[in-house]
Amino acid sequence: MSNETVYIKGDRNVEVTKRDLTLGDIVSLECSNPKNAAKLKTVKVFKIPEHGEKRFVVSILEIISCIHKEFPSMEIQNMGETDIIITYEDQKSPPMFMHIVKTIVVVFITFVGAAFSIMAFNNDVDVPKMFSQIYEWMMGQKSDGFTILELTYSIGLVIGILVFFNHFGKKRFSVDPTPMEVEMRLYENDIQTTVVENYSRKGKEIDVDQTTIAGNHRT
Repeated sequence: MSNETVYIKGDRNVEVTKRDLTLGDIVSLECSNPKNAAKLKTVKVFKIPEHGEKRFVVSILEIISCIHKEFPSMEIQNMGETDIIITYEDQKSPPMFMHIVKTIVVVFITFVGAAFSIMAFNNDVDVPKMFSQIYEWMMGQKSDGFTILELTYSIGLVIGILVFFNHFGKKRFSVDPTPMEVEMRLYENDIQTTVVENYSRKGKEIDVDQTTIAGNHRT
């Protein structure tokens, strides 16, 4: 094989469903020779043990080392992450009934939590009293507790929530990610950074010059 260049790109977090992992399972790659690309995808990286941890952190240097063992003269350009989190997911999935139960529980907790937060805010700033004073000042008579102010406030609250979260069901109001998606992405990034740093500090990261992964490394 000539001094061909291969470009590899790995995501920060990769989920796999099989134990014998090859290069094609972990990263995407591109080179000018399709035959060489097909061979590279079959290069074995390591085997996940049947027992023990199901999450590993693989250094890009280990992947480069695996490539060089098979193709010593190949030049490698990394276009992705320097550390890749690999999570083994069992293909067994819970029954549909459990998914329905989880959905109902999450919706109930979210609804109750949101309602409690709104009521707590209204009581904290004493919104009913403020509306009563405004109504009496504008109309010259006492409020009975259900006026146009309460009605428009309730409608405006719903519209404000929909606009803030940027979607209703599957309908999006703009192409921008929702605030919830942004927060979840930040949360995922924090988790992934912590996982990589913890594995690195504990010396559990799969890197070059290592021969074991929980008793079972490359096959």
